[in-house]
Amino acid sequence: MQEFRGAIMGRMFVMLGILFLLPAALLVQLVRINFIEGDGLRQLWNKQAITEIPIPAERGNIYDRNGTLLATNTVDYKMALDPKVPGMTQVQIDTVLVTLGRITGKGKTYYQGILNEAPARSRYVVMEKNMNGSQKEQLATLGIRGVILEENYRRSYTFGSLAAHTMGFVNHEMKGRIGLESYYDKELRGVDGVQQVRKDALQRVFEYVGAPKKLPTEGYDLYTTIDASIQAILEDELQVGVQRFKANYGTGIIMDPTTGEILAMANYPSYDPNVPGDINVENRRNFAIADMVEPGSTFKLVTAIAAIEQGVIKEGELFETPEDGAVQIHGLTLRDHDPLGTMNFEEVIQQSSNVATAEIAMRLDNDTFYQYARNLGFGTPTHVDIAGEESGRMAKPFEWSLVSLPWMSHGYELLATPMQTTQAYAAFANRGDLMRPYLVKEITNSNGKIVEQFQPTRIRKVAKAKTLDHLYPVFESVVSDSGTGDLAQIPGLRIAGKTGTAKKVVNGVYSNRYRGSFVGFFPVETPKYVIYIMLDEPKPIGYGGYTAGPIFKQVALRIAGLDQDLQQQLVQQGSKRNTFAIAPSLLGLSPDRAEELLESLYIPFEMEGKGDWIVDQQPAPGDTLFAKTRLRLNTQTKSSLLNPHKDPKIALEEASTEEIERIALPDVRGMSMRTAHTMLAELGLKTQRVGSGTIYAQFPLAGEYTRPGRTVTLRGKARSFEQIIGKTGRQQ
Repeated sequence: MQEFRGAIMGRMFVMLGILFLLPAALLVQLVRINFIEGDGLRQLWNKQAITEIPIPAERGNIYDRNGTLLATNTVDYKMALDPKVPGMTQVQIDTVLVTLGRITGKGKTYYQGILNEAPARSRYVVMEKNMNGSQKEQLATLGIRGVILEENYRRSYTFGSLAAHTMGFVNHEMKGRIGLESYYDKELRGVDGVQQVRKDALQRVFEYVGAPKKLPTEGYDLYTTIDASIQAILEDELQVGVQRFKANYGTGIIMDPTTGEILAMANYPSYDPNVPGDINVENRRNFAIADMVEPGSTFKLVTAIAAIEQGVIKEGELFETPEDGAVQIHGLTLRDHDPLGTMNFEEVIQQSSNVATAEIAMRLDNDTFYQYARNLGFGTPTHVDIAGEESGRMAKPFEWSLVSLPWMSHGYELLATPMQTTQAYAAFANRGDLMRPYLVKEITNSNGKIVEQFQPTRIRKVAKAKTLDHLYPVFESVVSDSGTGDLAQIPGLRIAGKTGTAKKVVNGVYSNRYRGSFVGFFPVETPKYVIYIMLDEPKPIGYGGYTAGPIFKQVALRIAGLDQDLQQQLVQQGSKRNTFAIAPSLLGLSPDRAEELLESLYIPFEMEGKGDWIVDQQPAPGDTLFAKTRLRLNTQTKSSLLNPHKDPKIALEEASTEEIERIALPDVRGMSMRTAHTMLAELGLKTQRVGSGTIYAQFPLAGEYTRPGRTVTLRGKARSFEQIIGKTGRQQ
């Protein structure tokens, strides 16, 4: 028993000793940590607790050539709540939820649900991801510690889909994906800054006083060659053309031939770069630089230049084509679109004869023809400053077959991008100087200082000046009444160009599906604009002259409305040929409004009936009104129309749809801006007013046919009409 008690006491003493040793050990460790190794351990803790986070640089802006902002940055805010922050009360949480519900319109209950569904220990509950500055300020003024507000930068494209394929877009990391955003990503992105912060045991980030910070360097701004007004015109007309001809898609380019500056580049269908993921990926593809197609007859420019420069065509020579328009070349049949008979060289181009063009090309050797094609930029990239360009495809002469030369002469057996074809015609317009196309003129910093400036770059001379002088009237004849591009002609404006129609390869064979194109430049005497238009599979007719040609015309007309030099030229031409008046469309107007319009135009008229609306007129809209011709107008009341309960204008549209769809423009020169605007608005047209006062010019010109919803440019001066053109020289 005594021994048992001794054993127990011994164990107790051991336990007591251990208990006394533990505090002693802890005391030794505290002394070691705080005094002996303290400095080293504190430095180690600092290394582990202090980290660096990036300060995002603001991405640079993108402007058009006139300083119009096309792409910039906007900031929104993400709001999170830390319900476990020390000192946070339920009253404060309720205040935050009520305020948040009120400023977003979602109500307190919505946000209470988000909070209830969060994990019980959550210190970071995201309540809203996209708040504006005003909403952010209202939450910040609460002064509640648990409210966490974070900035989010987002790329904003000012005009939505305008120039979308040129601009490109950025991803969630603000990195450029396509277009200028990708090509100039390094310049636009800037350099992120760095901020030193602390992290606690829960990995929460905190700023601290005196923390080192390196501020970010903002991205550079781009000033492009794009003209936003011309870009809008091209997109508008391209959309109308694609829809009218039921094409798969359309593409267009407008370039200054003297510099290589791209004034507009568009594709339809398009997309909104603000939300690039909301549409088919294919619509984000820039067909203007990435679509490699057989150019068709637009490529006959190469054949024409090579043939004239090499002297293989005799002066006054005639070319005979078969009666059925078809010829056999090494076992393959080559056809013209129609039997064309005997033609001189100008008519070969004017009528776009494949047979005669092939005959001319076969007088050249393969190497010579190939070199002219390469000189004009085919088979090599244009090096335009935008991401995604293809180089085209053109085989070397030693790879050609016996039929390669005759088929290449009219645009087959090679692939070219729309940009390459545009560049070639720009060189033709620019008296043989091939220029590199480009989209950015200047790069500036945030203070507006020029960092880099781009000048026009001449690549090479493609032909002698005398060769081109011989060809200008030839290609101008294409846009005459006898040419395949007659639907592209504009009276008073000299245009040279070429139509193109190419069969598409489907499943390895040529099909009856076509690509129709037209490329031309104007004015011929001093070219300022090259316009390329292409439609993929237009219906029901695939010919470029019938499909792309009218689009070219409408684009050119509207550009003329913005170009003062071209306006003056058209006004002068119009004064020479308008020695008579063109009957305006008065259908659907009230008698009072029709009378006001005709009196302002000094057109004599007779009004029959006492109805509410004009329902008939003779001569018809668009017809010529010679001297002393009186315009006869018939009116009807609402009750006399087919349906007395229907608006008379609707009934008129149903009764004469064809006339309403094509409006003959009235001559509004000499009228006030307000009166002309009212008249045109009642005809279903929009107006773009330049200047004020009396109108002295309009584009399109009086008598031209247009569609409802189109824009008419009106130019006015604050002085009398008689002072501008003279009382005796009044244009009618």
